[in-house]
Amino acid sequence: MSPKRLTEALKARYSDAPEQEYAVADLLQPMAARGSCRDFDSRPVPDALLDLLCAVAMASPTKSDLQQRDIIALKSPEKRAQLADLVVGQDWVAGAPMVLVFCGNNRRQRLMHEWHDVPFANDHLDALVNATADAAIAMGAFMTAAEALGLGCCPISAVRNEAEAVSDLLNLPDHVFPFAGLALGYPATPATISMRLPLRVTCHVDQYSEDGVSEAVATYDRDRAAAQPYAKQRFVQTFGQAESYGWSEDKVRQYSAPERADFGTFIRKRGFCLD
Repeated sequence: MSPKRLTEALKARYSDAPEQEYAVADLLQPMAARGSCRDFDSRPVPDALLDLLCAVAMASPTKSDLQQRDIIALKSPEKRAQLADLVVGQDWVAGAPMVLVFCGNNRRQRLMHEWHDVPFANDHLDALVNATADAAIAMGAFMTAAEALGLGCCPISAVRNEAEAVSDLLNLPDHVFPFAGLALGYPATPATISMRLPLRVTCHVDQYSEDGVSEAVATYDRDRAAAQPYAKQRFVQTFGQAESYGWSEDKVRQYSAPERADFGTFIRKRGFCLD
């Protein structure tokens, strides 16, 4: 018989399940209407609620039940301030009442091989991909649960800009790496619902297709520029000030400059083989 209450489901999964029960509204509307929150009020996130959200996140799917992800909650104001200093250009992070870092963890699997005296036969790129996917799935589940309970979230991919320093800050060992940070708190202002590409561009039937993609993106550029114009244009010194500035030009300008070119070196230093 399927558990009918949240606490029952958590107790069925965890020996140390949180006892708190929260009313959870229908998830579809909040998921469809969500937006990234970068403006938080001063209320702290209760520890009990944070524990509950972590438990729900770790109930999400994981490749082959390997459970290759970890969450580090930065409850120390000093730690949060140090992390905020590392994510240059993300000044709003310092105002978040809670910051978490989601990590990929291939270390436990390797430790278990040592404990059982069995060789680890999969020391290649897929080990990194599996741990990354596990961390991403858990973060998505955490965000869905948090936003359903009235919290606001915003991922912080910039932790990978300073992956070595972030790893040192969090005392991460080999084969554990920061995937993304997550700012968390109660929103001070409503989040903006960002327009997305048309579903016909991103959702396919039976096979991948790029039919009409150029025209669809051009239309999306115009519609988004009219409804949600960018506050400023990137790299004006290089590209000049465009009369019409849409999503595709913004993304092209963004990735015209090198970013995280040393991440592969960092991952190799952490013991991963990328073959």
